[in-house]
Amino acid sequence: MEEKQMHQPHVSRDEQIGIHKGALSVLAKEREEFVKIVKVVEQLMQAHIDALKGLGVDLEAEARKALEALKKQQGGTPHQGHGGNLDNVLRP
Repeated sequence: MEEKQMHQPHVSRDEQIGIHKGALSVLAKEREEFVKIVKVVEQLMQAHIDALKGLGVDLEAEARKALEALKKQQGGTPHQGHGGNLDNVLRP
């Protein structure tokens, strides 16, 4: 254990605080950019949903069908997080 401490350079408390604050600042900016991307994806998904509705596709009915099929496949209630999977609804 003492060998590891001897090989690690000593970083002052202030340097450690600076490193952590810098990391948080970078991560906060990354999160902001991620939220922007998610908003664009949501807008695009809504545009496609609206287009499908305009074409007479009832996504809610298809979601219910997919949920029932999943329940039958699993022999009961689907596991949390899998019941409303849009991918299952949109498969041709």
